[in-house]
Amino acid sequence: MPQKVVSNLSCSKLDDVIEIVLDIGRIPEVRHAGGKIERLNCDIVNDDDINFVISHIQEFTHDNRSGIPGTLHRISAIRNRQGKVIGLTCRIGRVVTGTIACIKDICTQGKSILFLGPPGVGKTTKLREISRLVADELGKRVVIVDTSNEIAGDGDVPHPAVGSARRMQVPQPEYQKDIMIEAVENHTPEVIVVDEIGTEAEAQAARTIAERGVMLIATAHGNCLESLIKNPTLSDLVGGIQSVTLGDDEAKRRASQKTVLEREKQPTFDIVIEILDRNTLAVYKNTSEAVDYILRGWPIRPEIRKVEENKESVQEIKQEVQTPQDNSLNFSFSRQKYVEQAKPVKKLYLYAVSRTIVEKLIERLNLNVEIIRNVEDADIVIAHKNFAKGGAKVLSTAKEYRVQIFYVKTNSMAQIQKVLKDALDIQPGDVETLQGYSDETELALDEAREAIKSIMEGAEVIELAPRNSQIRKLQHELADQYNLGSTSIGEGTDRHLRIHRK
Repeated sequence: MPQKVVSNLSCSKLDDVIEIVLDIGRIPEVRHAGGKIERLNCDIVNDDDINFVISHIQEFTHDNRSGIPGTLHRISAIRNRQGKVIGLTCRIGRVVTGTIACIKDICTQGKSILFLGPPGVGKTTKLREISRLVADELGKRVVIVDTSNEIAGDGDVPHPAVGSARRMQVPQPEYQKDIMIEAVENHTPEVIVVDEIGTEAEAQAARTIAERGVMLIATAHGNCLESLIKNPTLSDLVGGIQSVTLGDDEAKRRASQKTVLEREKQPTFDIVIEILDRNTLAVYKNTSEAVDYILRGWPIRPEIRKVEENKESVQEIKQEVQTPQDNSLNFSFSRQKYVEQAKPVKKLYLYAVSRTIVEKLIERLNLNVEIIRNVEDADIVIAHKNFAKGGAKVLSTAKEYRVQIFYVKTNSMAQIQKVLKDALDIQPGDVETLQGYSDETELALDEAREAIKSIMEGAEVIELAPRNSQIRKLQHELADQYNLGSTSIGEGTDRHLRIHRK
């Protein structure tokens, strides 16, 4: 570093410094963890300062990166249109231990793991520590495909932080996929570690590696599993998605549209870990199941693991995922803490009943209920009466297993809430939240939305429950938004809305 920068850095706290930025014509900046930016008390950066740094490091590679041999530091260049270096980002690399303490059990299972998270949350740091763990403590043959020399540092000798893991350098980023395959074919690894899978070709190379029985530890672009599923370039890492047309019975059983999105193949990675921040991880232990749940709009509960002062704490969160239906009728995506209940969890199976409404009721009433996929494992079945007349196979199975069956007449919020309370034998004083969920307006609008949805799917006329004039006005306005007709019928307390096609 130029002397004017070094002399001012001595007054700064360097423990949490992430990088130092030198741009010609500007005052040097020191960037700290947490987003704080400190401008040094010195002259602006000039050509001599930039050239001083460049003269003390190796030549920049094609991706404008260089490093200091034997360290984890990285220097990245910004060039003008003529190719002259006009700015430098000097990233400080440190050996940080204990970052995988809370997932050590997962790293030792021999399963492929994919890390997701935004820049700067410690993805590469975790790869470095896992490499050492698997190579030294488990005695595995580990090869690191080090595209930018970030994992094992610059120079020909890998940094001691990766233990006995071997390292293959990549001359240019576009060759990463080729080096990944070369590592498998030439060096018989049991584990391959890769940072930043970002192209379709690299995703395909990762699949090839996994299909050869090699454990793969990698990071990828994307903040969360749901965003990765929607990424057409990288979705193959978690199995890819395809559009599938369901039969009438299956569509009714799922209470979904006939055309849905489903996972196309087995995921490349067995486990996906979202890095929420440097000390908090959301773990999906079964990628196949997690992707299926998200695509079907079912709630998924990743396991939250935290590292706090060398102690590990684990808790769960409840994640509700938006159902892939008509956007105008969808509920929003939300994530919140899942609180363990003292009572045993009731397992609920739904047949032709709106899963979205049931999930919303479970959340709002704070019920200790889990919606499951297999009727054989259910404690309770709630079914739509209109689809039960033909003696559905799923209901026959429920009777064989002596599972209680409750029926709803319509997929309205009010109707499902009533049946859910009966099915769970909830008394007025059992659930405190019930008293706070007596908002008649919201119930009425939910009922109207369900009626609108049914008419858009083919029904001709649907009559709603009796409501007062103010609520009926809101229901009229809602029907008008979807270009449907609505008429108030009945007298006195029985006056209610009839929604129909115009």
